[in-house]
Amino acid sequence: MTGAGVPAPRIVVAGGHSAGHIEPAMNFADALRELEPAAGITALGTVRGLDTKLIPARGYPLELIPPVPLPRTLNRALVRTPGRLRDSVLAAGSVLDRVRAEVVVGFGGYVAAPAYLAARSRGVPIVVHEANARPGVANRLAARMTTHVFTASPSVQLPHGIAIGIPLRPAITGLDRPALRDAARRRFGLRPDGPVLMVTGGSQGARAINAAVSGAAAAVRGAGVQVLHITGPGHVVEVPDGDPADPPYVVVPYVHEMQYAYAAADFVICRSGAMTCAELAAVGLPAAYVPLPERGGEQRLNAEPVVEAGGALLVNDADLGPGLDRDHPDPAAHRSPAIAAMSARASAAGAPDADVVLARHVLAVVAERRGPERRRC
Repeated sequence: MTGAGVPAPRIVVAGGHSAGHIEPAMNFADALRELEPAAGITALGTVRGLDTKLIPARGYPLELIPPVPLPRTLNRALVRTPGRLRDSVLAAGSVLDRVRAEVVVGFGGYVAAPAYLAARSRGVPIVVHEANARPGVANRLAARMTTHVFTASPSVQLPHGIAIGIPLRPAITGLDRPALRDAARRRFGLRPDGPVLMVTGGSQGARAINAAVSGAAAAVRGAGVQVLHITGPGHVVEVPDGDPADPPYVVVPYVHEMQYAYAAADFVICRSGAMTCAELAAVGLPAAYVPLPERGGEQRLNAEPVVEAGGALLVNDADLGPGLDRDHPDPAAHRSPAIAAMSARASAAGAPDADVVLARHVLAVVAERRGPERRRC
């Protein structure tokens, strides 16, 4: 805690565009505020993506800068990047100056590279967290500017990287699934007894998963399995009406408090974004991961640690078809005693305290920058 007469730390958080960047950034910010309630925390974001929806909802000031998507290959977008990057660095620097930032904590995404470059030009310390198994361009750049680098797992290849897991919400890391199960199932209109399959494509949804599982609705119900299908905003899924005696098939566009969905479920079919993998491991939910085939197989790498631990399965996106009529997990397998073993193995792959570990390190960086005479107790 900050002592009498010692100013509160001033931190800028840079992680925007997608929920996979925003959520760990906000979870870190929450942990930092728990440790240091007076801390001044400012988030950088852009008008693209989910920044303006997710960040203010978490109660943090949001400063908007021009987005700079860094292309992964040589193309026309790369030619246009220097001008865009310059404008965004200037805007990020203006924010750092105005809030008198003492450290920049970056999580990748469209705002991270400008924030890193602006911080470096001002001598402001940089702390990096990489959630994905394959680091993005911005964090690969930042890892050359700082020794304060943290990753989701030991397999992430970044200089100076220390594996701590991914910052998650306490509602997830502290979730007691059995204790919340009945209330969670009532919340979604599911029955208290019988297996529940949760289906999700992540914050934006996944058309292929939606089509495959909804097309298998009759088979899933016939196996005695209930379904909680989170389609993603903007996606419409048509499920034929079943017999009133059939297990329910519940369709919702989005769930804001995912701990209830996790508590209701016994098994998940989903994409393998870094946050999804981390949360399912933390709560001990086994899954059939269907990695997004784009981005060089990044999502497959995210899922591999828990798959190798025996807590999940991998299904190729190309093997999905309407009705799950190719290589797929059998819905009836949800009843198998093997699910309990998979759940235990998934849980063993989780990392529940990354938010606090990262927050303590950032506070130590601030104290180091201020000098011995102004360190925290």
